[in-house]
Amino acid sequence: MFENLSERLSKSLRSLTGNARLTEDNIKDTLREVRMALLEADVALPVVKSFIEQVRERAVGQEVSKALKPGEQFLKIVNETLTEVMGASCESLQLKGEPAIVLMAGLQGAGKTTTVAKLARYLREREKKKVLVVSADVYRPAAMDQLQTLAKEVGVDCFASSPSEAPQKIVAQAQREAKIGFYDVLLVDTAGRLHVDAEMMAEIQALHQSLSPCETLFVVDAMTGQDAANTAKAFGEALPLTGVVLTKADGDARGGAALSVRQITGKPIKFIGSGEKTDALEPFHPDRIASRILGMGDLLSLIEEAERTLDKTKAEKLAKKVKKGKGFDLEDFREQLQQMKKMGGMSSMLEKLPGMSGMAKLAEQQGPMKEMGKMEAIINSMTPWERQKPELLNGSRKRRICEGSGTQLQDLNRLIKQHKQMQKMMKKMTNKGAVANMMRGMQGQLPPGMGGGMGGGFPPRF
Repeated sequence: MFENLSERLSKSLRSLTGNARLTEDNIKDTLREVRMALLEADVALPVVKSFIEQVRERAVGQEVSKALKPGEQFLKIVNETLTEVMGASCESLQLKGEPAIVLMAGLQGAGKTTTVAKLARYLREREKKKVLVVSADVYRPAAMDQLQTLAKEVGVDCFASSPSEAPQKIVAQAQREAKIGFYDVLLVDTAGRLHVDAEMMAEIQALHQSLSPCETLFVVDAMTGQDAANTAKAFGEALPLTGVVLTKADGDARGGAALSVRQITGKPIKFIGSGEKTDALEPFHPDRIASRILGMGDLLSLIEEAERTLDKTKAEKLAKKVKKGKGFDLEDFREQLQQMKKMGGMSSMLEKLPGMSGMAKLAEQQGPMKEMGKMEAIINSMTPWERQKPELLNGSRKRRICEGSGTQLQDLNRLIKQHKQMQKMMKKMTNKGAVANMMRGMQGQLPPGMGGGMGGGFPPRF
């Protein structure tokens, strides 16, 4: 998400050089480029006009700090304004009541049922809540079966409902079950509807009235662009919405919906979904998203993801093993590949690093996840002894491994070479001060564009 917008904004902001003060004249062309970039990203016109005006008011007359270049000063202003447009700060769920009831509403095909499962997993794993889910969708074939399957996958309970029952009766029974079972949260999935369908809107209004939920979330598909904000506004007029969940953010390179929804509806974006997997739901942090849009990275999210997904015990075990001089074998190499996959792969990690968003796009095109899968398959085809002693692999063993993993000999040789390089790096890391020396050495070997923005200072230098 945001790739095109990020690219356009980065180009336009580089044009501001050599000015001691930001004036109407020297930011005019840059502002025009920013406006075009936002419109192409499918941001609603009223939001674009308001945004440009806010940036102009803040920028004109600003003295350029000695610590920053003009482009950096302007970027700082754009970053602050972007953050405000999207909501200033992350707004969490206000779970009140026993149980706390969360009602999900949205258009047909927006991804409500999948989002219910993702949110259930999020609440169970990160908030340590006991969650019950229920489907009140009596119209879509197999909607209830789908939620039951997903609930099992994410490890939460699903209240069994039948399409022959009325939605209000289903949710009343589920609410009673949640109280008896001492559940912390009850997530209610509703039928998808068109905002122009008066009958369906009346039904969800009646559900809301009978449940009195603490949170009413509007689930909207990010790929619908400007229309996402308009439909959210229409639902907001029919229901007292408390927040928005943006889904399918991974499928939209423009990102306009994220910039429009908050401004038009006045409702905070609480979560953003960016993938089909049930763990692909994150709290929406406007400041972090703004940084990502402007190519400044999102280190906080990367650190949080690492803390959540990486196995600290295994990492400590590997560190001790290497320190004792026992080497870094292919078993350890496979472990590192699996840890990287848990964090969303190479492109996901690169886009969160300052100045690396362009490299993330390149990594995605080159299919590193596919390569990582291939390497893992090769290691899996080896015996434990071969993983410990890859230097002893002969011709016949290599042929057997390639046949077993469905790969070519050059794939195996490439893996062995990469493992040797990593082994050398691990040995260097055991020496005092070697990490700093290694990083300094790497800076000279990075491809053009990869080194910028990694040093000190707020944004990447233009």
